[in-house]
Amino acid sequence: MSDQIQQRMVKFFAKDDKAVTINAAQGHFATSQSHINFYVDVTRIKIRVKEAMEAAKCLKNKLMHQVTTVDTIVCLDGTEVLGAFLAHELEQGDFRMTNAHETIYVIEPEENSVHQFMFRENVKPAVQGKNVLVLVDSMTTGETVRRSVECIEYYGGIVQGVASIFSLTDHVEKHRVFSLFTDADLPGYSTFSPSECPYCAKKIPLDAIVSGYGYSKL
Repeated sequence: MSDQIQQRMVKFFAKDDKAVTINAAQGHFATSQSHINFYVDVTRIKIRVKEAMEAAKCLKNKLMHQVTTVDTIVCLDGTEVLGAFLAHELEQGDFRMTNAHETIYVIEPEENSVHQFMFRENVKPAVQGKNVLVLVDSMTTGETVRRSVECIEYYGGIVQGVASIFSLTDHVEKHRVFSLFTDADLPGYSTFSPSECPYCAKKIPLDAIVSGYGYSKL
């Protein structure tokens, strides 16, 4: 059976670097927090080395002169490949760190059964007292990032900012978001609370349930 979501995919190019691209398909999709009319696929940047390297360079340029110190990058939603290349770019750039070994930590929080983020004992030293950059693939409501920020601060980390591939917002609470793509790059992109979704009101079925890891067709 053909995948109609894949057939509807359109490629979008980053304004700062045409080598950095994402795909998006219009439709009726549900996240854990909202309903949206575009599924934004950032898979290539997350799993392909060449695309991840190029995206890391773009993110470094956006962070330049805005974030000065990064000791640790906390990666959400499978962004570790991009996180590793971003750490390398920051180490080569005009960024400071306080780590004794003069290299940036790249870690991922663990999520327990009640959707709370946590760090194990062996990872805590990479968070406590460290200047932390949160890296996420895409944000609609920002709730996942808010939970990660609460977790980082609980463990004694100091959040310096948020980097993302795609984001609908430029701030999560007091923290600035630096994004490669925004809704301005996807004309017509909209998000709705489930109770106010116009597609649901018209009885239009969901195309898929989506998350940072992809989509599941219904």
